[in-house]
Amino acid sequence: MNYQIELRHFIYFLAVAEELHFRKAAEKLFISQPGLSTQIKQMEEILETQLFIRDKKKVQLTPAGKYLKGEVEFILNHLDQIKKQLKQIGKGDLGEIRIGFLGSAMQNVVPNLLLKLKEKYPLIHTSLEELSNRAQINAIMHDRLDLGFVRLSRVAKGLEIKPIYEDTFSLVIPADHPLEASSFKNIKQVKDEAFILFSQDYSPLYYDTVLSICEDGGFTPRVSHKSVHAQTIFKLVENKLGIAIVPTALQYGFQMDVKFIELKRIKQRAVLSMVWKQDHRNPALQNCLDLLLHI
Repeated sequence: MNYQIELRHFIYFLAVAEELHFRKAAEKLFISQPGLSTQIKQMEEILETQLFIRDKKKVQLTPAGKYLKGEVEFILNHLDQIKKQLKQIGKGDLGEIRIGFLGSAMQNVVPNLLLKLKEKYPLIHTSLEELSNRAQINAIMHDRLDLGFVRLSRVAKGLEIKPIYEDTFSLVIPADHPLEASSFKNIKQVKDEAFILFSQDYSPLYYDTVLSICEDGGFTPRVSHKSVHAQTIFKLVENKLGIAIVPTALQYGFQMDVKFIELKRIKQRAVLSMVWKQDHRNPALQNCLDLLLHI
């Protein structure tokens, strides 16, 4: 057989893998359904591997198809980034850095980085996206992000992680709550309160750390609400629907009727880390990493 795998095969395959429906995939690609079926069959013959299980009711990916889907997503994302980098370099720019972050990183680390980049590398472009820890890791692995700011203790093989900022935790309570910083002794004083936490899916390390703070105080917190946004958590506290424990830096930038009591005497700290792919090929990212290591 003289056929060879071409880029169009990957594009056609990914459309079917995402839709799991040949007619919908064909409409998405603006080609005929028989033509698409022929291309997929040809691809399977070239690879000597079945990629889809087809019957009259549904289309499913085989194990080989599932593996290929992840690899093709990476390849196409990387090609798209290459095109963007080439276009910017051709215009005299130095490239682009795609940055993911948790909300708390925007209080100091990310703004400081952007200012440093603008000062030293004014032609480097940046794009920002607020994402959960898990979403950032997935995007970096699939080449949709170059750099992330996460609260994780470890990451998957192939990624690098380095602590970049350590913060204390603070108790967040309604402004008219009887407890004051001067009268605060330990976290056990709020053991009967309802707690509002960042979702465990959003930040597992934060969630577990807050539980450990309470457990060190001799109780398990009664969790009434969870959220992925600090503003939502503060609004719930303001409306006396519970109290919260957050990284201290989050108290800045919000104008709400709550007060913060810094938990200076506990051992736990809110550690923010930067994460990136070990074998990245973005020269602009290396400049960014060098800056971060010296901020």
